[in-house]
Amino acid sequence: MKKKNIVLLSALLFSVSAIAQTEVTTGIMRGKDYGVTYVLPKTEIELTVQATKHIYTPGEFSKYADRYLRLNNVSSEPETYWTLDKIQTAVVGIPDKENIYFVKMKDKTVAPLIELSKDGIVYSINMPLGSGQKKAAPATPKAADNTPNVNPRSFLTEEILMANSTAKMAELVAKEIYNIRESKNALLRGESDNMPKDGAQLKLMLDNLTLQERAMTEMFAGKVIDEEKIYTIRIVPKEMKNEVAFRFSKKLGIVANNDLAGEPIYITVTDLKSIKIPEVDPKKKVDEGVAYNVPGRAHVTLSYNNKELYNSEIPVTQFGVVEYIAPVLFNKNSTIKVLFDPETGALLKVDRE
Repeated sequence: MKKKNIVLLSALLFSVSAIAQTEVTTGIMRGKDYGVTYVLPKTEIELTVQATKHIYTPGEFSKYADRYLRLNNVSSEPETYWTLDKIQTAVVGIPDKENIYFVKMKDKTVAPLIELSKDGIVYSINMPLGSGQKKAAPATPKAADNTPNVNPRSFLTEEILMANSTAKMAELVAKEIYNIRESKNALLRGESDNMPKDGAQLKLMLDNLTLQERAMTEMFAGKVIDEEKIYTIRIVPKEMKNEVAFRFSKKLGIVANNDLAGEPIYITVTDLKSIKIPEVDPKKKVDEGVAYNVPGRAHVTLSYNNKELYNSEIPVTQFGVVEYIAPVLFNKNSTIKVLFDPETGALLKVDRE
């Protein structure tokens, strides 16, 4: 969550002061004027990429998996591979050093209460702390597998452990797996000689049998451990076509854009020309009032191996214009409340008290 600062433009501004942990200063005199400096945001596209590293360890009876359990395509070689699971896209506002403004105090103007981020981005005017829009929380990684990690040999009988060959041991373990399955079916059908007294006891027995079956089956099928990784990638939007956003390797995961070991994920950004850029009148004063962004719209697509991963429209401040709230609105007859979008600097709401 972004830290914010409240700056009150009033007669107190004649004493010079600074807000801690922020670049925004109050009580600054520019020429003969006192006021507050603030900055408008510019857009960055934030990609949140979820990828998973899969570590496969073969079971000690992997070469007998098809013969005794009819498990096909079981490899006897260890393997590590990655999968690209999910991509989320968001718009993030960062300070635009080319759009820094100064709100000056005039004698006949009601001093506004301005809410700023720690970077000096304007959030609101004359509205309570926290009224600005909050950035959505990042995606939460899925919970890890809580299945107990057990040693399958702890379930093996003396007969199995005393087997004189690996093939014989595999055969006996497979028979034990089938016996466990038969026991589970008998419990579920109510045909077991040792039926539990209640549902809780039944669940406990079934859970224990399932744990044994899973552990013994892994001696044939092997085991895969998944490690989920979250990557954040920032892209400055401009008109672009099939440029490399990042690269993905099934062996290495997310790699650098210039690492040819990975296959490219392409991004295309198209300015939809939704905002008509007005001609600038050199005689007109453009620094009067409170500045805000009117963001343009961009069409963004992401593709990987000729498959579309993302296709949507997003607001982009760089494709828009800067407008101004007339200073005459901030007079002594009423209080104007203004709310801005902290990510784009767009004007969201204007109320009058």
